[in-house]
Amino acid sequence: MMGSQVAPAQLFYDFCLDDHVPDDHLLRRIEQFLDLESVRSELKPFYSTIGRPSIAPELMMRMLLVGYCMGIRSERRLCEEVHLNLAYRWFCRLGLDGKVPDHSTFSRNRHGRFRQSDILRHLFETVVERCLSEGLVGGEGFAVDASLIAAD
Repeated sequence: MMGSQVAPAQLFYDFCLDDHVPDDHLLRRIEQFLDLESVRSELKPFYSTIGRPSIAPELMMRMLLVGYCMGIRSERRLCEEVHLNLAYRWFCRLGLDGKVPDHSTFSRNRHGRFRQSDILRHLFETVVERCLSEGLVGGEGFAVDASLIAAD
């Protein structure tokens, strides 16, 4: 006999986003070392004191990290992926019902405030310092790949 699937008529669900992100997921490892405490104070001069509340700069930084680490180059696609992927939502601290910023807002911040403030350089330097202090990198050497590959 062929089975059938019926959507449960449940009104409330007990759902923990943390339970659905694997322990060995890359974003869990990044979360252990990520410190965005200074982001708010670094960006404060670039925000107005009046008007509607903006999107949290920490959310924007977390989304940028997801994009860089997961190879998502398009801001529109990044917003879609964060909207759909539970691990990305967990990392960005959005929960299940948190609103993902519109790609245009994301783009304006990245090409405006973030570029003017030099926050991305500050974040990079902070991460490198943390990696050095944790012994994850040594800094003694480096490798360069300068391969020439013919285009099709």
